[in-house]
Amino acid sequence: MKKIFRMVVCLMVMTLLFGLFVSTAGAAYPEKEILLIIQAAPGGVSDAVGRAMAAAAQEFLGVPITPTNITGAAGAIAMGKLKSSPPDGYTVGYVPVELSMVKALGYADISPDDFDLIMRTNIVPAALTVRADAPYKTFEEFVQYAKNNPGAILVGTSGTGSIWHIAGLALEEAIGTQFTFVPFDGAAPSVAALLGKHINAVTCSPSEVLSGVQAGELNILAVLGAERTQLFPDVPTAQELGYDINVMAWGGFALPKGVPKEVYDKIADAFYKAFQSETFTKVMKERGIQMAYLDGPAFAEFAKQQFELYMELIPKALGTKKE
Repeated sequence: MKKIFRMVVCLMVMTLLFGLFVSTAGAAYPEKEILLIIQAAPGGVSDAVGRAMAAAAQEFLGVPITPTNITGAAGAIAMGKLKSSPPDGYTVGYVPVELSMVKALGYADISPDDFDLIMRTNIVPAALTVRADAPYKTFEEFVQYAKNNPGAILVGTSGTGSIWHIAGLALEEAIGTQFTFVPFDGAAPSVAALLGKHINAVTCSPSEVLSGVQAGELNILAVLGAERTQLFPDVPTAQELGYDINVMAWGGFALPKGVPKEVYDKIADAFYKAFQSETFTKVMKERGIQMAYLDGPAFAEFAKQQFELYMELIPKALGTKKE
């Protein structure tokens, strides 16, 4: 009995010491540089949001936040890196809609449950963009050309199975033709390829083609979301034109699973203040990215719903669903 009693006392002391250690660690956090993983190439929405948040949040945390781009497999490589990082608050990741998609794509065994989600920051509709000198000047002309030339139109995406690839597949199905999809490591490289006349169209966000449209080199034919974008209010939605397409990207921030509550609360508070800051909101406005805040628990619930949706939709869209 004495031996058992000593063991119980020992366990109680160890528990108290661990709690004291966690509490002390939380109080000291942060003490060094924080790494922020971005899953796409520089230049796109993910990169813009991630870098804007890093610049704003480091002012509230008092240590540098260093963005790093890790591309590939529709974000699965970057999210895998985040998932396997120590849950100490020194590695944060920008997580896009692909967080809810990569498992269905077969790229990685990753789901929203693998992370401590901090907040959702933005939503972005897809849009069909072509070169200004293309033979089709309207969405209907594009549809007719695509139907008359199945497989001839090269559509750039931000990677096979990415949300912008899903947007292209949805467009392909809605208009009843076939495209030839060309994957890139992010939207920015695909837009560069369009500008360079290497492909014929992209199905990414309006903000990612903004500079090309402003320069008169690109033309948005339709928004592939439920509503027109404030960035280009004169561009109709595909739904307005009679095609049932509604594809939306979103993004936010996450930590590896198991971060101590004290650390999570500090970083969540800093990121919320950064979200409201002029530093962050100015970039969102300039890039035409729609801000759409959800706190951690609400973001987790939203991401899980999206996960269930894409676990059903993606195998069907890619023709891999087993009946």
